[in-house]
Amino acid sequence: MEMTIFNLGVLIVVLLIDAWIAYSVSRSQKTAATKLGWIVLVFALPVAGWIVWGLYGPRGIVKGPTSQEHSKG
Repeated sequence: MEMTIFNLGVLIVVLLIDAWIAYSVSRSQKTAATKLGWIVLVFALPVAGWIVWGLYGPRGIVKGPTSQEHSKG
């Protein structure tokens, strides 16, 4: 099978999206097993994994705790 520039571009885009999702999952507050499950799903079934992750995946980014002193402005 010949690798065209288009195929290479699609592959790179898919891998970048997978990496972004893996990073997002790794920042969630879920257990290590849950994180691993999501990452395996996304890499094993890229487009289907993206859809499932988008519908049922982790919500939001973990933010550090804030203190009342810093909130007084």
